[in-house]
Amino acid sequence: MQTRFLGIPELAEVPPVAVVVDVMRAFTVAAWAFAQGAEKIVLAESLDEALALKARHPDWVALKDGAPAPGFDAVNSPALLRSVDLAGRTVVQKTTAGTVGALAVKEASLVLCAAFVVAEATARLLRTRAGDGVTFVVTGEDGRADEDLACAQYIARRAAGGGTDAAEYLRRAGASRAASELARGVRQGAHPDDVALCLELDRFPFAMVATSEDSLMILRPYAVPPT
Repeated sequence: MQTRFLGIPELAEVPPVAVVVDVMRAFTVAAWAFAQGAEKIVLAESLDEALALKARHPDWVALKDGAPAPGFDAVNSPALLRSVDLAGRTVVQKTTAGTVGALAVKEASLVLCAAFVVAEATARLLRTRAGDGVTFVVTGEDGRADEDLACAQYIARRAAGGGTDAAEYLRRAGASRAASELARGVRQGAHPDDVALCLELDRFPFAMVATSEDSLMILRPYAVPPT
């Protein structure tokens, strides 16, 4: 299986299969939302769109990066979301990098959103559906975020079928700029447990598949049978 690792600005064409990686924190948060019972996640193009969707659907849960803001119900923190009951709810998510990356490849035939918490399920799904190649979209820092690149490289190795020790990939992620900023409280809307939760390997047994539905990009969990 051929693999490419590209930042969002490097996406010159739509790949047939894309894995969009945002470890800290968009797609760790998305996985936690599904674990807390969310039915689907709408990936919003902008804060204004997120607020407009919330206005049309008051029962939806809108979340964003950064500090709490009027109109939004939650922030992009897995630790703050893990105690929220989302059973049957629709979540609207807008983040700086993850949702932007997913929307950039929305025309791909298969779009997966990933982080370490769903790495193995994502790799298993790729083994069955990726065909000859897959593009990993490294969303953070224009493709330079080592937590996202490490996760992408780990998933790629697992998808190729080889045995891979995750320790070095997790170490890189834990030493990344994003992890340091979260740990030091530089980023708003964060919790002290966020880094540890983002570094939990294979906490959830599902992959996350994004598809276009009625002009919206919708993310849903996808159960992948163990091999």
